[in-house]
Amino acid sequence: MPHSAAADPVARKAARLRSISWAILTFFALGTGLGALRYALPRVPFPAPLPNFFARHGWLVGHAVSSGVALLAGPWQFLSSLRRRSLSFHRWAGRVYCAAVLAGWLLSLPIAAHAQTGRVASAGFLTLGAAWIAATAAGYFNARRGLVLRHREWMTRSYALTAAAITLRIYLPIMTMAGVPFSTSYPLVAWICWIPNLLFAEWLVRRPAFGRSRLDGFQN
Repeated sequence: MPHSAAADPVARKAARLRSISWAILTFFALGTGLGALRYALPRVPFPAPLPNFFARHGWLVGHAVSSGVALLAGPWQFLSSLRRRSLSFHRWAGRVYCAAVLAGWLLSLPIAAHAQTGRVASAGFLTLGAAWIAATAAGYFNARRGLVLRHREWMTRSYALTAAAITLRIYLPIMTMAGVPFSTSYPLVAWICWIPNLLFAEWLVRRPAFGRSRLDGFQN
């Protein structure tokens, strides 16, 4: 009994922390995802000052919109309570997410190959894209085989890579305000916008409590 009494406050605190973490992620995902959808408008308000916006306009617009959809679809997949209430919603939202990732990856290829500042940035974004589609495909096919835990692990990795769109928009302004030249910051951000995310996801999925969490992807 003493152990059980002590465990309850700990469990409640862990659940509260997971809920706060999910809320923060969802806040940034909604902001970034909805912001990306502005590229679907006939006249794009406040477009990013990228040469690709003019040189490869269609590719960039398609990539921004599909990646925005992936960002918006992802957070709800981690809510086990929502999945329990409507497994069909989870499956359809998952299909939308996977289709958006596939489109986002394909449309990113010519953009990433011609990234600003040159080869280092291009290599960073192309490697991100390869990891993104690989993790998403692994998650999808594990779900098809009924391997639920492996599906959850790979989709956690996948969304961590999707969230590179969030971290890029955090790191780049910070470096700009810190006085780091764009020629230095952009190639660096092309790598650090996703490698720490993936490492964090790997830490999450390797924790013993991963399979028992109420909010998948934010394990105690």
